[in-house]
Amino acid sequence: MSILVVGTVAFDHVKTPFDERANVLAGAATYFAIAASFFTQVSIVGIVGNDFTAEHERIFDVRGIDLSGLERRKDGKSFRWTGEYGYDFNTRTTLDTQLNVFADFQPRISPAQQEIPYLFLGNAHPSLQRDVRQQSRARLTAMDTMDFWIQGTPNELRETLRCVDLLIINDEEARQLARDPNIIRAAKAIMALGPKRLIVKRGEYGATLFGEDSFFAIPGFPQENVVDPTGAGDTFAGGVMGYLAATGSRLDEESLRKAMIYGSVMASFTIEAFGTERLLALTREEINERYRQFKTMTYFDGIEHSF
Repeated sequence: MSILVVGTVAFDHVKTPFDERANVLAGAATYFAIAASFFTQVSIVGIVGNDFTAEHERIFDVRGIDLSGLERRKDGKSFRWTGEYGYDFNTRTTLDTQLNVFADFQPRISPAQQEIPYLFLGNAHPSLQRDVRQQSRARLTAMDTMDFWIQGTPNELRETLRCVDLLIINDEEARQLARDPNIIRAAKAIMALGPKRLIVKRGEYGATLFGEDSFFAIPGFPQENVVDPTGAGDTFAGGVMGYLAATGSRLDEESLRKAMIYGSVMASFTIEAFGTERLLALTREEINERYRQFKTMTYFDGIEHSF
């Protein structure tokens, strides 16, 4: 089954202690769509400016990603972000954010897109996310958000959370949203707002799945070659939703656990290069091999003797 993702197609300027790249094709919808395209058909709804060229479009075409819902504006530039990482790649500083054409974006999805069964609402104003959800007849909806919306539009965000099935955010955002430093209590409080399941991303330390009566945690994949962590969280979400859509799953525990492994696997490739470079060179066999490594790394026997 296919996926509709609504979010940013953007350009980043990324600085690390070891290198720097400008005009990197990025954005939540970009990372998500490329990752999910390894599992199923993906359609993007977003907006770009006059800096989005035919060369950039070919990047999506190579992965079979549908851009019919991508609005193109000739009177402005695409969303742009500049950020810098220190030696601890878990911490980054935003140096500049330019919304540009995304500032007044009002997404409208076509009748065909309304029937797409899996919907991912990328990070955006909660009212915009809710408007898209109300246009869609998706059977499973997931979303992302960030501290800017948690702090700045708390009431709108709570309204949006009532109409989604799965929320995927990082641990700091989960604590901010619930106003509770304990992640277990925070997860319960967040699910009481509407989402049936919550996945908390923890960067290099992995991710945790929370259900009403369940808990599942995975480590991050051990990685020696970290070049650029930008987009890893969106790639993770693309792997999760891509697997669920490919298997026709909803929110059953077994499917979500496997989906999280695939999400972590996809994210582990993204950080090996700037932007989408590594994802675009990726093969299905590499994905499967890293999945097998992940399984070996986390497997252990049950208790065979009493002590």
